[in-house]
Amino acid sequence: MRRIGMLTSGGDCQALNAAMRGVGKTLLKSGEQVEIYGFLNGYRGLIRSEFKMLSHSDFSGILTQGGTMLGTSRTPFKTIREPDEDGNDKVECMKHTYYKLMLDCLVILGGNGTHKTANLLREEGLNVITLPKTIDNDLWGTDMTFGFQSAVDIATECIDCIHTTASSHGRIFIVEVMGHKVGYLTLNAGMAGGADIILIPEIPYDIDKIVEKIKERERYGSTFTILAVAEGAISKERAAMSKKELKDAMKNYKYPSVSYEIADKLAKETGHEVRVTVPGHTQRGGSPCAYDRVFASRLGAEAGRLILEEKYGFMVGYKNREIVQVPLEEVAGKLKSVDPDAAIIKEAKMLGICFGD
Repeated sequence: MRRIGMLTSGGDCQALNAAMRGVGKTLLKSGEQVEIYGFLNGYRGLIRSEFKMLSHSDFSGILTQGGTMLGTSRTPFKTIREPDEDGNDKVECMKHTYYKLMLDCLVILGGNGTHKTANLLREEGLNVITLPKTIDNDLWGTDMTFGFQSAVDIATECIDCIHTTASSHGRIFIVEVMGHKVGYLTLNAGMAGGADIILIPEIPYDIDKIVEKIKERERYGSTFTILAVAEGAISKERAAMSKKELKDAMKNYKYPSVSYEIADKLAKETGHEVRVTVPGHTQRGGSPCAYDRVFASRLGAEAGRLILEEKYGFMVGYKNREIVQVPLEEVAGKLKSVDPDAAIIKEAKMLGICFGD
């Protein structure tokens, strides 16, 4: 009998259910006796031993469903060694649950913080396999994460919709795309949606360069401009500050986000009306796109195969168009960022897209 635990941790996204379905179907159709324990609400369920048994029927009809059938929550890695609200050692509680249920392996679906904790559990002696989930596509060791393409499609559709109203009214529109530290989502959605200006965290912007681009468009007869701005976009002035200086500078920050600050400055510099649109959590919601359904299913099936072959301690990733196994210790704690000198950035600039640099 193989006993497998499964959980989804951190923010939700599309194709979590598709990935779990891939694992579940592979194991349950293997001909071996398998029990699958689904832990509720992320690591919290593992800590509190809150779970439900998953059968064939639980993995049926969920391929197209967004969200996660197990629920999710955030258990920050930086506090993982601190006692929980009941004074319990969280790591010891997770280990206790694992051994109490006599699990052979934990399948953990999540992003950066989730992988840090997963690797910690591996170091503590538990058998762990992970799957790369995040709309930010910022996990080290994999070219792609599931949820990313679905989020790109949603953000792109938002920019598409803005085009008609922006052109009708001759306004400047800012679409704020998710991504605090990494700009893959904004970059891809901005290019796909035909944004004129794309601002991402990896390339600090100069507001004067943005104004210059808007005026250039006006000289060529354009009556509107669309900016795709990442949540974590940062000016060159702030990027040059130390962490302490930046923290002090942001104490009296009067804007809801950087997009509204940029909008205020552009309105003053250009004399045009500027509007901000924030698609927000819609980028993480809804049904997964076809790409993510296939991709997550493949990752899940590969995770199931590794379990059957008793190969643990890996993230199932995607490199050079192939499904690969990446040692967890190589993934945990590393962030994959957009290279400002990457070919896609150079090609975007060839198209006339401004990055504010």
